[in-house]
Amino acid sequence: MNSRLRKGALAIAGLAGALVLARVAVSRPGYFTGMTYIEGLLLLELLAAALWLYRKIFFPVVLLTFLLAGVDLPVGGIWTMARWGVLALGAFAGCAIVLKERRYSFGMFHIVAFLALVAAGMSAAASRFGGLSSLKVLSLVLLFTYAGSGVRLAVRGRENRFFTGLLVGCEVFAGAVGGFYFAGKEILGNPNSLGAVMGVAVAPVLLWGTLLKQSTFVHRRQLFFFWVAMFLTYTSHARAAIVAAVIACGALCLCLRRYMVLLQGLVILSILVAATAILQPEAFSRALTSVNSDVVYKGKDVSEGLLGSRKSPWRGTMNAIRDHYWFGTGFGVSDTGQDPTEGQGKFASSSLISTEHGSSYLEIIAWVGLAGGLPFMILLGMLLSKILRTMLWMFRSANPAHPAFPLAMVLLAGLLHAAFEDWLFAPGYYLCVFYWSMAFVFVDQENVLPAPQPSSAGGVRSRVTSSDLRAVAPSR
Repeated sequence: MNSRLRKGALAIAGLAGALVLARVAVSRPGYFTGMTYIEGLLLLELLAAALWLYRKIFFPVVLLTFLLAGVDLPVGGIWTMARWGVLALGAFAGCAIVLKERRYSFGMFHIVAFLALVAAGMSAAASRFGGLSSLKVLSLVLLFTYAGSGVRLAVRGRENRFFTGLLVGCEVFAGAVGGFYFAGKEILGNPNSLGAVMGVAVAPVLLWGTLLKQSTFVHRRQLFFFWVAMFLTYTSHARAAIVAAVIACGALCLCLRRYMVLLQGLVILSILVAATAILQPEAFSRALTSVNSDVVYKGKDVSEGLLGSRKSPWRGTMNAIRDHYWFGTGFGVSDTGQDPTEGQGKFASSSLISTEHGSSYLEIIAWVGLAGGLPFMILLGMLLSKILRTMLWMFRSANPAHPAFPLAMVLLAGLLHAAFEDWLFAPGYYLCVFYWSMAFVFVDQENVLPAPQPSSAGGVRSRVTSSDLRAVAPSR
């Protein structure tokens, strides 16, 4: 009976909405001819559908809106503001569902994350630029709230579908960005952002996918897009991204004892390098000179050292810390009141230029001070300890079919990369949204790691299927 009443109410509401729209179309036709109104109407329809299928599609919608706000494409400025509305809606809806179902636990990680938000709020209250800083704190609150509720709802009980979808999404994203790149269009704004997204988020996930037992076509497809992601990471000339991607992918192979995979990759690279040196020696010499100048020293003089390009931003950040060492300049704002996360998500502290930046760890201390930085550092320390514990479990089991593994590698790459770039606590940047969403999911997955079950053949299990994710996914 209740089901019939609900369906009847929905039918009546739909009919009433259609009549209202028809009335508006007749009386105010301008609303349906201007692009702004059309974009707004499409956005409302998208949000309504996303809420209706909250667990299945709201997370991809959030990532898509932040991505559209940050890419260098004529998709409309509506996404720059709409992303915050979408994130707020996701946070409120996620909280409502979590409170209603009462099936989710909150541990020490979530408590420390809450204390970090409190510290950010205190820094905003003590800042000379309290209004702007408070808005930045609000954006971080919305991100952590959604990651701790809505994203967890999208994963629980759907681990197989979620991570299969994550693999497909990474393939599509790498293919789309690669297609634009080869067409001469750098849609992610600048090389730093290209390297960060490909090296931190895409490459480790796709490499993990190739270790699962798939059909030959799927395996080769994922391997192809993995190399596309690595190629894009290299062509970005972003040292931090290259190092993070190599370490994360190497750690994945070593921890899962896939030494042959690692060796095959090194052999392929060696063959390509040797073939280029033999067939095109002049081009190879120019490439070495370019790598040494553009990648290793970033255009700086050799006498300044490998970190010569970073001395200036680090020096500026250290000066800000000395001037505001207790409560900082205010979360999300610089000493001059400028918003360092400007640039519509193209990169945390850059606009359209491809310069090197500071460190996320120094930046957060400059924002919230030594007192406020303590919960942030504890939060990152807890995350790192969980990553190391997962890596130990990976080595003991040698079984890739657990959803915690790709997340651990993504988070490890992010922690390494954030030491040289200031995006980790910039909620307007799409990589920051993805990173913290995966961090809260990873905590759930890591907390319930089963006992390692190595195979009898040398302790290393053969490749497993993606459907095995359901078997090893955490049960609650």
